[in-house]
Amino acid sequence: MMDSTSKVAPFRILHQTPDSQIYWSIACGGTKEEINQHWEWLEKNIMRTLSVFDSSDDITSFVQGKIRGLIAEEGKVSGVQEDDPEKFREALLRFEKWFDLPQKEKLVTYYSCSYWRGRVPCQGWLYLSTNFLSFYSYLLGSEVKLVVSWNEIWRLEKTSNVILTESIHVLANGEDHYFSMFLHLSETFLIMEQLADYSIKRLFDKETFQEEPSLSDPLQITKRGLETNARNEQFRAFFRLPKEENLLEVYESFLWVPFSHFNTLGKICLSESYLCFASQDGSQCHVIIPMREARHKEVAMMVGQKESSKTVSNEALMTVFHPQDAENLDPKMLKEKMKEQSWDIHFSEYGRGTSMFCTKKTRDLIVRGVPEALRGELWMLFSGAVNDMAVNPGYYSEIVDKSLGTSTLATDEIERDLHRSLPEHPAFQSDTGISALRRVLTAYAYRNPKIGYCQAMNILTSVLLLYAKEEEAFWLLVAVCERMLPDYFNRRIIGALVDQAVFEELIRMHLTQLTEHMTDLTFFSSVSLSWFLTLFISVLPIESAVNVVDCFFYDGIKAILQLGLAVLDYNMEGLISSHDDAEAVTILSKFFDNVTNKDSPLPQTVQQNSVGNNDKSSSLSKVDISDLIKEAYEKYGDMKSEEVERMRKRNKLYVIQTLEDTTKQNVVSEVKFSAPQLDNLYALFKRQHFLSCYWTMNSPVLLHHDPSLAYLEQYQLGFHQFRVLFSLLEPWSLCSGNDALFLWAFRLLDENQDGLVNFKEFCCALGKARPMIVVHMTHLCLKTALSTGKGKVDLQAYLKQWQDEILKKEESIKDLPRINQAQFIQFSKTLYNLFHGDPEEESLYRAVARVTSLLLRMEEVGRRLQEPTSPTQAAPEGALLNREACSTPEESSDTPCATITLEAGSIPQEVEWSFAFEQILASLLNEPVLVRFFERPVDIQARLDHAKGDIVQYFLSDYCLESSREIK
Repeated sequence: MMDSTSKVAPFRILHQTPDSQIYWSIACGGTKEEINQHWEWLEKNIMRTLSVFDSSDDITSFVQGKIRGLIAEEGKVSGVQEDDPEKFREALLRFEKWFDLPQKEKLVTYYSCSYWRGRVPCQGWLYLSTNFLSFYSYLLGSEVKLVVSWNEIWRLEKTSNVILTESIHVLANGEDHYFSMFLHLSETFLIMEQLADYSIKRLFDKETFQEEPSLSDPLQITKRGLETNARNEQFRAFFRLPKEENLLEVYESFLWVPFSHFNTLGKICLSESYLCFASQDGSQCHVIIPMREARHKEVAMMVGQKESSKTVSNEALMTVFHPQDAENLDPKMLKEKMKEQSWDIHFSEYGRGTSMFCTKKTRDLIVRGVPEALRGELWMLFSGAVNDMAVNPGYYSEIVDKSLGTSTLATDEIERDLHRSLPEHPAFQSDTGISALRRVLTAYAYRNPKIGYCQAMNILTSVLLLYAKEEEAFWLLVAVCERMLPDYFNRRIIGALVDQAVFEELIRMHLTQLTEHMTDLTFFSSVSLSWFLTLFISVLPIESAVNVVDCFFYDGIKAILQLGLAVLDYNMEGLISSHDDAEAVTILSKFFDNVTNKDSPLPQTVQQNSVGNNDKSSSLSKVDISDLIKEAYEKYGDMKSEEVERMRKRNKLYVIQTLEDTTKQNVVSEVKFSAPQLDNLYALFKRQHFLSCYWTMNSPVLLHHDPSLAYLEQYQLGFHQFRVLFSLLEPWSLCSGNDALFLWAFRLLDENQDGLVNFKEFCCALGKARPMIVVHMTHLCLKTALSTGKGKVDLQAYLKQWQDEILKKEESIKDLPRINQAQFIQFSKTLYNLFHGDPEEESLYRAVARVTSLLLRMEEVGRRLQEPTSPTQAAPEGALLNREACSTPEESSDTPCATITLEAGSIPQEVEWSFAFEQILASLLNEPVLVRFFERPVDIQARLDHAKGDIVQYFLSDYCLESSREIK
């Protein structure tokens, strides 16, 4: 360790489950006496209790739950102690000294830990700030410094291996980083996870923080605020509560469970509007009590009976198009009545409505299938949509009235898809169902324009309307899109891609036989996309798909994931023996065609006619959906919802980075850079974009952010950030007046004149514009860019093309003003600066002298032709611009242009003279050495390598200089 400041405890107590290679740390101490006290406590309070458990897994679950509870209680005390202002101030000073970041970079927290370089750990300090993960170590004269931007991270996860029992793995820029020996590893990882997620949301979905004051300003981010936000998210997700609810208090308590006649240990979670309870293991029992029902029972009932708008249907479509006959003695109807009786008994024991106890028995009833008559009610209850509707009385009718008659891109797409939504069902062959579907989809697009309308929403909403009233279907859609399947229904479908990545991870964990034969699991990602987007509705007959929806509203995405595993497991033999992807798709399609629901009371006219009714498919064995769901729960039901959420967060970073990497080549296909050069350029541009957004929420890039665009078009640079990147990449950054050069180049690249340049514009301009030449003499701007090294450029042809661009931009070349004496002298200085240090410096200097001499002679001839009777105003013959010592470049100073003078006796001071653009162009093209200079290919890779190492420090130093003034 070799560090007196190390916090790592030398004594630990570990717990290991038999047949497991993983050890779990449950206690630590600084001395042997301290660890013995922990051991004595364990013997007294834990070990005696373990004898009542039958299996080692139950013992592990109990021990983990108990220890985590103790750690949580201890954390409340130790957290206060660690918030020592004096110690934090000292850490902040070290952070600023070691990493030289702007003062606006907010340090959130810091930890003592080890950073592994190969097999050698470096003990030091990990600093977590708003935008960077930083590590510093100085031991035995060896300094280790690491700075990683959160947006560069591909993977962030807790890992265990033979060497490190517990560590945090960070993958960034193709490099693996491991940190271990934390005193509170879980706390550290939570903060890192929150900061990485915050970085992504702030740049792509900045609207997320409009209702989170503690996170809206990057300068106000604190450790406590991040921990609070994480607890609120977990609280809302577990109890399916509206996004406005925040966790206020948590108390450990016992709850009297009337149906079991005993007290169960758990926690009371209190928010502004709800009192919730969850038993210790999180699945045994939980209940939600809305304050509105506890305090205003009568008022709530009256609100529920409020009359809706006349345009809104108050009946579920299934009751209209398939009313159940109570006298029907059909066996399927009898089974349906038996299911209803089972639920009635459950309601009498566990309660009914929002305050119903949810237990393992509730899940068992869900797996067996929900009765048709109760589906809408239970979907509303388990999804939490019942709470949204209760606190927003009249909202749906109001929004329907506002949205109907509007014409947007979303409404056009809705109209196009209305008749594609369950077209085989009678409910959507009539105006009743079509009109209800139109109202719900249009109202939601009006409510949430960020999502608007996306394909697959129509299919899902159609099924919701079958079993729920129209207003209920609307709130169910809100629950799915905004809470249960976040980021699913938009152009990027990041949420679905994240869950596909989770699905791949689960396949590797549970279906090893399949992964051994099919190492590339991308096939399962592509084929399962419709499973996630439509909850299997698009691949299963409607009478079977609704059973899946039952499980989804109770268990969330976990139900879809475990059913997907069960489907692959059932078809394992066929998938392994398949020769290609097409054959595998056929196997799965035939399987879904043969999934039935033998207990469905729906008549054949309502049930979907599957492709499986043909002769080939009829020979395959039928699979009942209830049996398939039951098998999924038996084999994979031990998966915890909390673990699924952790896997989602872990894979979100990887999915976003992969998505960008995949689409990058398509956007800039016409650029002639090599693939590695393009990757490097993209990384530089992206990093500059992120740096420009870091220290203010009012960045022009953030203000003009459009989340509907592709990532490559979202990355944009304002002039200030463009100037930093351009100065590192262009080969003539030493020339004077380069601010004007950068400004002109920026205006040329900004084709849509929005004050921003995106990566596509930047690359396309570089691909078309090779070495540029002096252009706008009025403002002394030099138009430059990089050569791709693919060969020389026909400078004359290029300049002709450039002239055309100027004509388009300025309407006419004649509109370009002539340059006067002062501007002409500055132009000459600029050329000399360009050539400073060049191998052909002397020849170039002489060429410039000849150009300036030629220009002055041309001006003199032109003046004499125009004013032959005014010799006193003509320039004497031989007037030229000379640069002293241009033949001895060794003696040139850092400011060679300072020695440019007019020869004695040349042009009198009172004579005004100027040059036109055509004259300058003709003079430059008359010097072969100048043409060769501008045509010379540039080593783009060397430039990129140089910029890669300098861009952060260059930007930071430039940022500090410019932060006090606005760049326009």
